Amino acid sequence: MTRTVRPALLLSLLLPLAAAAQQGAQITPNYKDADLGQVIEAVSQVTGRNFIVDPRVRAQVTMLSNTPMSPAAFYEAFLAILQVHGFVAVPSGNVIKILPDATARTLPAVDLPERVSSTSDEIVTQVVQVRNVSAAQLVPILRPLIPQYGHLAAYPGANMLILSDRAANVNRMMRIIGRIDQSGDGEIEVLRLEHATAAEIVRVVNALSTATGAEAAASGARLVADDRTNSVLISGEGSQRLRLRTLVTHLDTPLEAGGDTQVRYLRYADAEKIAGKLKEQVQGTVAATPGQASAAADRGVTIWAEPQTNALVVTAPPKTMRSLMQVVDRLDIRRAQVLVEALIVEVSADATADLGVNWIVDGSGDNFLVGMFNQPVGGVSLADVAKAIDDPSSVQTEPTGLTLGGARVQDHGTNFAAILRALRGDGNTNIVSVPSIITMDNEEAQIKVAQEVPFVTGQFTSTGASQGQLNPFQTIQREEVGTILKITPQITADDTILVKIEQEASSLAADSRGAVDLITNKRTISTRVLVDDGGMIVLGGLISDALQESEQRVPGLGRIPLLGELFRVRSTRKIKTNLLVFIRPRVLRDAEAAAIETNTKYNFIRGQQQQRNQGRVQLLPGAQQPLLPPLVGPTAPSAPGEAAAPAGPDE
Repeated sequence: MTRTVRPALLLSLLLPLAAAAQQGAQITPNYKDADLGQVIEAVSQVTGRNFIVDPRVRAQVTMLSNTPMSPAAFYEAFLAILQVHGFVAVPSGNVIKILPDATARTLPAVDLPERVSSTSDEIVTQVVQVRNVSAAQLVPILRPLIPQYGHLAAYPGANMLILSDRAANVNRMMRIIGRIDQSGDGEIEVLRLEHATAAEIVRVVNALSTATGAEAAASGARLVADDRTNSVLISGEGSQRLRLRTLVTHLDTPLEAGGDTQVRYLRYADAEKIAGKLKEQVQGTVAATPGQASAAADRGVTIWAEPQTNALVVTAPPKTMRSLMQVVDRLDIRRAQVLVEALIVEVSADATADLGVNWIVDGSGDNFLVGMFNQPVGGVSLADVAKAIDDPSSVQTEPTGLTLGGARVQDHGTNFAAILRALRGDGNTNIVSVPSIITMDNEEAQIKVAQEVPFVTGQFTSTGASQGQLNPFQTIQREEVGTILKITPQITADDTILVKIEQEASSLAADSRGAVDLITNKRTISTRVLVDDGGMIVLGGLISDALQESEQRVPGLGRIPLLGELFRVRSTRKIKTNLLVFIRPRVLRDAEAAAIETNTKYNFIRGQQQQRNQGRVQLLPGAQQPLLPPLVGPTAPSAPGEAAAPAGPDE
């Protein structure tokens, strides 16, 4: 049965211990469920130390001892009691602070001691210099060994570790760091290859290491190729380096036959173009290093292309062969493609209004009264009307607008004729054209959706050899009228596209009648712009608002109110044009992106066909309108007598 020691009784037991300790004798302290504050008081009396106790330091402690101990050992046991109960003793000058260990790392303690005790529980801060490994890499490894109130951090600039914890644990961590921070035999060896290519050797050996699995990864051995010197760098332990060095040396042997000739099948580049460039490369290298050796090397190099298989056949010494193959590796790559969509938007409004009166009075037979006001209104005058009455075949088009008129034609008296014309015209244009084209990076591409329109450039008449016969003829030149898009995209490293673009949109004017008087409306943009991938940019355009007003009148009479309308013709025209051209490029870096874009356009045009092909073909029973096959699944069989539709890209 356990009994609690009363404070008075405990104090009576501690006083003899303190007196004995002051005389240098051994003490045997025993506490059972004693108050920590009373134990601190006893330690102060035994060791002669001064303590400042935080109000949060409260606990019931038990310490059982069967052997006597010195005051220093008693103090170490006291520190152990504090650690067990979550407290710490922090020296501060001539006093010692007793605090909760949660705040211990923020207070000065025993900083940077020359020797860290392996048994003490006092708070110690130490800086450890790491020499052979990275201090930052040790932090996540050692962090689980530090309690929450401790501190562990790395200073990468000097490759140091900062530790703050109890002395025993700091001593333990320093031993662990010293064991890890040892310079092993992980040196680096450089093997200069004579026959094989360093990059190819590294690829083969790394593929073997990957196949062996975790065992190869745990070994820590690494191979790196240096293309400039055609060397292989090997790092790792001595046994691993020996194994890899033996393997690389075995692979770096000359081939038994055909070692100086290689056939390289190209995947993306043109073999004929690459062959010419490689010949220039060899000739330029020889010219830069004159001498008999260079001339002999030049004579020993032959490069030719096989267009049927798109292959290069190269015969060269090993060093030259490696250099040429490295150039081919850099050139024979899949190039990104660019989809460029141009948006040509034109919104225009044209409003015209004509109002006027034409009249003529003839009284010369009786009273000599003659007068006339004849001015075309909307392209029609009183003279045109009189001509049409006299000769109906001269009328090419019927007059538009409102035309009111009257006349008196007799043999005597005053004759007259008058017309009133009023004409209002409104025209609106809304045109959206979206030509698109796909091309490879740095390749020019062009799309034309145009008609070849004839233009008369000359007329000649020649006299025949017999009976003065005349042979008239004309010279005609055909010009393309429509939409023409020419682009050259260049993809930069930050996914910005430099586009050189030439855009032309042309059309025939509405009032053109024949090859002689053809009038074309042409809109051309030629520029270079920078656009982000998938972004849109305006290339340019025209925004105009024009107002034209004209008035023809008889001087003086035309300004009379109301009556002046008989002597005046007015015409007003307002033209407002909004024309803008945009482009939107997108980079298609792989086959998947190109397939997605193709499928989207394919399904769009197929959907348009399905909307139009709801009904049957008129007058041809059983016939079906053509329709693109679906991309997914087999194509449906064609109807009898119907031409099969072209297969889709995925079929």
